[in-house]
Amino acid sequence: MEVTCLLLLALIPLHCRGQGVYAPAQAQIVHAGQACVVKEDNISERVYTIREGDTLVLQCLVTGHPRPQVRWTKTAGSASDKFQETSVFNETLRIERIARTQGGRYYCKAENGVGVPAIKSIRVDVQYLDEPVLTVHQTVSDVRGNFYQEKTVFLRCTVNSNPPARFIWKRGSDTLSHSQDNGVDIYEPLYTQGETKVLKLKNLRPQDYASYTCQVSVRNVCGIPDKAITFRLTNTTAPPALKLSVNETLVVNPGENVTVQCLLTGGDPLPQLQWSHGPGPLPLGALAQGGTLSIPSVQVRDSGYYNCTATNNVGNPAKKTVNLLVRSMKNATFQITPDVIKESENIQLGQDLKLSCHVDAIPQEKVTYQWFKNGKPARMSKRLLVTRNDPELPAITSSLELIDLHFSDYGTYLCVASFPGAPVPDLSVEVNISSETVPPTISVPKGRAVVTVREGSPAELQCEVRGKPRPPVLWSRVDKEAALLPSGLPLEETPDGKLRLEHVSRDMSGTYRCQTARYNGFNVRPREAQVQLNVQFPPEVEPSSQDVRQALGRPVLLRCSLLRGSPQRIASAVWRFKGQLLPPPPAVPVAAEAPDHSELRLDAVTRDSSGSYECSISNDVGSATCLFQVSAKAYSPEFYFDTPNPTRSHKLSKNYSYVLQWTQREPDAVDPLLNYRLSVRQLNQHNAMVKAIPVRRVEKGQLLEYILTDLRVPHSYEVRLTPYTTFGAGDMASRIIHYTEHNTCHFEDEKICGYTQDLTDNFDWTRQNALTQNPKRSPNTGPPTDISGTPEGYYMFIETSRPRELGDRARLVSPLYNASAKFYCVSFFYHMYGKHIGSLNLLVRSRNKGAMDTHAWSLSGNKGNVWQQAHVPINPSGPFQIIFEGVRGSGYLGDIAIDDVTLKKGECPRKQMDPNKVVVMPGSGAPRQPHPQLWGPMIIFLLVLQR
Repeated sequence: MEVTCLLLLALIPLHCRGQGVYAPAQAQIVHAGQACVVKEDNISERVYTIREGDTLVLQCLVTGHPRPQVRWTKTAGSASDKFQETSVFNETLRIERIARTQGGRYYCKAENGVGVPAIKSIRVDVQYLDEPVLTVHQTVSDVRGNFYQEKTVFLRCTVNSNPPARFIWKRGSDTLSHSQDNGVDIYEPLYTQGETKVLKLKNLRPQDYASYTCQVSVRNVCGIPDKAITFRLTNTTAPPALKLSVNETLVVNPGENVTVQCLLTGGDPLPQLQWSHGPGPLPLGALAQGGTLSIPSVQVRDSGYYNCTATNNVGNPAKKTVNLLVRSMKNATFQITPDVIKESENIQLGQDLKLSCHVDAIPQEKVTYQWFKNGKPARMSKRLLVTRNDPELPAITSSLELIDLHFSDYGTYLCVASFPGAPVPDLSVEVNISSETVPPTISVPKGRAVVTVREGSPAELQCEVRGKPRPPVLWSRVDKEAALLPSGLPLEETPDGKLRLEHVSRDMSGTYRCQTARYNGFNVRPREAQVQLNVQFPPEVEPSSQDVRQALGRPVLLRCSLLRGSPQRIASAVWRFKGQLLPPPPAVPVAAEAPDHSELRLDAVTRDSSGSYECSISNDVGSATCLFQVSAKAYSPEFYFDTPNPTRSHKLSKNYSYVLQWTQREPDAVDPLLNYRLSVRQLNQHNAMVKAIPVRRVEKGQLLEYILTDLRVPHSYEVRLTPYTTFGAGDMASRIIHYTEHNTCHFEDEKICGYTQDLTDNFDWTRQNALTQNPKRSPNTGPPTDISGTPEGYYMFIETSRPRELGDRARLVSPLYNASAKFYCVSFFYHMYGKHIGSLNLLVRSRNKGAMDTHAWSLSGNKGNVWQQAHVPINPSGPFQIIFEGVRGSGYLGDIAIDDVTLKKGECPRKQMDPNKVVVMPGSGAPRQPHPQLWGPMIIFLLVLQR
């Protein structure tokens, strides 16, 4: 008896699958959109070819449980391609009007937390063909001394394309070849951008003066048509030549109207003229008409180089450039240089002294300087010299040198810069030289060496500078390499020595340097000081939010940690439960190191202690909060998506059932599950069917099933599933159930379940029923009704009457299926009645590595006026489609029909069903009990044991 019980237990099937249902993500890329071809190149790489401007659609078919998340990324494209900088989180990637820069390798990454992520890639090759450009060049060289000259002409045709273009040269309507005659060479030059072919005409002959056409082709890939360009070569063909109406450098005053003419002096065909400005576009208001450029009321900002370019595709473009200079002066500066020879930094009697004056001007070399002392022109002498262009100073700088400084040399010196005879205001700068003129010193005011402010507040960094004259102060950062000031500049000048910062941020913290500027002061070693800026900011904590699940009665430890902050210490930590203050946790001993976290321990999770806990950590500047949601409620279910369309339907009842499958997320984290609350609501309606589904102990990875019945065709439903424990309701999961006939297709809908007519066959399948069929159709062929026997039921058939001929084929192609199993079974009903019946073939189109069709089943000849059923096993290696191919026989009495096509995961049944019997798919109201066929062998085995 014990042996019997052990064997009985061994033969009882498991109610649900266990841990094995959790599966790592797997991915496969399939394509749609407007692809030209998907091929394998010589390294077995998948290449998706598409024409520029078409729509790219890539789909990442995934399997795995829980449902994987999909992310698309791209590499090997243009650096300016925006898609490269972002990711697309969607199973379908769609790019409208794809550009050539968007070609490259696209990656689909699928991950669900189980195992390693699945990564697949496909290379997208964007095809294009630009308009070709034809240019003509010529050389003239002496041969045999000076007896005669040989003129050689090169017609260069260049185009950008993908794939590489094929070139055809024509003279008139005649195609030229490389070896056509001694006067013609066709070759591809080296070191050229794009694709180029050159037609060389050697020692021009009269017949060489003709029209030449360069025709480029990519052999109609992606339907891209050929393109061509024509040039007529004559004995007057010549490159463009230009001359300007003004000098190449044009100096004008601000406010004047400027007109420049660019005159053509040669060129055949007539060249095209174009004006450009560097840098940037033409000034606002400028008008370019042909060769004339007009700029009204010119301003300083309009200065720059203006280019006139003439092109006629003969030789090199002719180019003339005008450098337009609009007179201006700004930034008058000076510097005092004590005696350089004695390396003195102070002004002393008996030593030399140099005063330097400079302005930024356009044109710089036209500036004149005048020096005045005490309001009168300075008189030159042996001790007072004026020099220009000191190599140690900026270009066009005027210097006044005082040799052997006397007391009488003290006074006020004025430097005046001007443009003689131009309506540009003079600029001047004044320097006072006396016994009180001393070099600068710089320091930080007492108590201002360290500035501490809160983030978002203004800050002022100050350095005091003394000396006469008082120079401006330059600010920079010293704590970070190549760091910029908040203004975005490496250096910032302040006349009063104060650097003002608005809305400081934490990244502005650090050391700042202040130093004296050389100009408008002494030309001595810079004086400098440093200021430390400390920016205080509120703390950052982790976790910002955490979901804590635990069974009733078990303890829980909540921990809130300080990541960063200024100051980097916890001033206080306050815990709240549902908004109410909790007693403070135990204090840290004084001798201990300052903690970087705060903890709260719950002795036991109960219904009363479940809820929201907050920990507010402060550092005297602000606070941050860790949020914990503590409960004993169950996690949400995880719906199982890898079942291929678990829909069962029957065309007579207009109802369908759905096999709902799921696993429970982390069932051991809380108390055992008691049941599920199922809610089913038809979309666009308020009423819902609610039912409790009892369960026994649920293990992690256990696959649960429930059959939803009496769902109305073709409506969709929202399904909500909520787990219950002794604590109560857990987290709810929802999904939308769509009616689909991809699993069993009755052809009742005009969309015929997503099936499409193959565009490469000879004719199409026809959808009809007994009410729509031709009353004058040929007798003794085709079915009277569909498999249900009702006049309203539809089926698909091929009409073999004229103009059909022997061997014509009609192909019906299914939607694309994701291969989530190793074996599938294709079941369908067929009707082959008539003396001229041809063949019915079932093909499988694999999309694993390009499209490849393989024969899976075939039947030929008259099979009688009866519907029969076929079961065809297939084992696709990747995403696949099934194809029904009807082949016309020797005459018109050869109509073939199909109906009720079913695709199931697993092997086909060994025993064929009655072909004339309609099978109703079962639907119960209880969790599914798989493998009932095991009970029969088990009972027989037990009877044998009883003997």
